[in-house]
Amino acid sequence: MGAVDWGLAEKVAVRAAGREPFADSYHYASLSTDFEELTSLAEDQVAAATGLRSLSGNARARVTDRQGWVRANIASFQRLLRPITDKLDALSTSPLAPVASRVAGAEMGMMLGWMSSRVLGQYDLLVVEDENPDDQDIVYYVGPNILGLEKRFAFPPREFRHWLALHEVTHRAQFTGIPWMRQHFLGLVQETVGSVDPDPKHLTDALGRLAGDLRSGKNPLDDGGIMAILASPEQRLVLDRVAGLMSLLEGHGDVTMDRAGADQIPSAERFGQVLRQRRQQGNPAAKLLQKLIGLDAKMKQYEQGEAFIEVVEKHGGTELLDVAWVDPGNLPSIAEIRDPDLWIARVGPVVAA
Repeated sequence: MGAVDWGLAEKVAVRAAGREPFADSYHYASLSTDFEELTSLAEDQVAAATGLRSLSGNARARVTDRQGWVRANIASFQRLLRPITDKLDALSTSPLAPVASRVAGAEMGMMLGWMSSRVLGQYDLLVVEDENPDDQDIVYYVGPNILGLEKRFAFPPREFRHWLALHEVTHRAQFTGIPWMRQHFLGLVQETVGSVDPDPKHLTDALGRLAGDLRSGKNPLDDGGIMAILASPEQRLVLDRVAGLMSLLEGHGDVTMDRAGADQIPSAERFGQVLRQRRQQGNPAAKLLQKLIGLDAKMKQYEQGEAFIEVVEKHGGTELLDVAWVDPGNLPSIAEIRDPDLWIARVGPVVAA
């Protein structure tokens, strides 16, 4: 069965995803046509605004429901977590291992089911060479969730869909328009996941660090959820590099979304306000879940990344920001994201040269 019962995870996630009341709206049929057109338009606008154009051909849009998003992400999680699950499988000699596998599957399913009710769009960059090309390098849009927001807040549908397409296509341009970006990012993720130690002593050490953080008045969940708590000091260094990169990419995505095609999306500012409020809202249980799985930290990445870009561009324009895309060594750390002057001081000589 393995360390995680992925079949159970999918069943639980599909059930937990629930059903968006607007999923049966007669407007649903327009989503696929709109997103095919708007994703293509957004690709040209992002290239014009950022100078980044995909080296992998044209973007492909796919409208899915919550259940379809769950299934796509179950496959991605299986690929991503394989280094950990393989280690755990080798240690699973206990008669209780099947029970633990089902518990892990149920927990994974609940998390993905909840996330599927929130996500609007996603670029899936986890391309695997031996899988069906038609299921790779896809820009996903979760139709029922998009329709729900359009109806609840009376968003102009074409404008809102165009705005969402700009954000997701920007992420695709980042990962497929910068030749080294995808492999660099996946290398960081694999370095983190592959170094996880399933030894119970490691868990004991992590709990000791957790107690120390709590005594010092720091919430250990603030910097990345459970993964950050369980990480060794060496893994924390890698996680900080991942956090710095993701803050830059998310901030760049939001900035580009607001700039590219701005003359065609007069409601962009309102869209941004509503989604920022949506990120901050939720019942206490949902907010705790966000912290546990690191989504709370991800939400901060948008704000910190945008603030970083604002300071950098104020100092040296887009030319200075573009230095980050030249080489992995130029990417900001999370400390530099939070204090842009540190990054400007470090890469300034590169610009001058």
